[in-house]
Amino acid sequence: MPYLILKGCTLTCLAGLLLACNAKTENAAADVIDKEQIKKEIQAKEDSFAAVYNSGEPRSINYYAEDAKSFFPNRPPLVGKQAIIAFLTSDLTSPIDHIKYTTNEVFVSNDGKLVVELGAFSVTDSLNTPLNTGNYMSLFEKRNGQYVAVRDMSASDGLTK
Repeated sequence: MPYLILKGCTLTCLAGLLLACNAKTENAAADVIDKEQIKKEIQAKEDSFAAVYNSGEPRSINYYAEDAKSFFPNRPPLVGKQAIIAFLTSDLTSPIDHIKYTTNEVFVSNDGKLVVELGAFSVTDSLNTPLNTGNYMSLFEKRNGQYVAVRDMSASDGLTK
């Protein structure tokens, strides 16, 4: 009788282990993150940002979360989407003809909800002469199925004309 109990317990433990391993395999297949697709999504967000900014109407930029913080050189952090957009609008008083953002790298969390982007920007005039270049880092969070910037910062390479 003790042998039957031991045999039953052993079989129960083995069945539990098999089920646990099988569940892991199914979850692992569902959790595969397509980093290249996410990089394309982030680049599309950057392209949209640049298009709206270049149009001279940054009020309609759909890039930042309402609770975003942005860090620009030589100023305190900008807190909230409205403060960031107000700053971008005031920045348009200078003769910027065209800004372009390039996503160089993305680092994606295991669940795909957070993305850190490293990129470069360039500002050119109407003759395509560089006015300013630099780099930026943005942290995106997936909210309601869309990535939105919750933190970003930039640094100029020092090229300004």
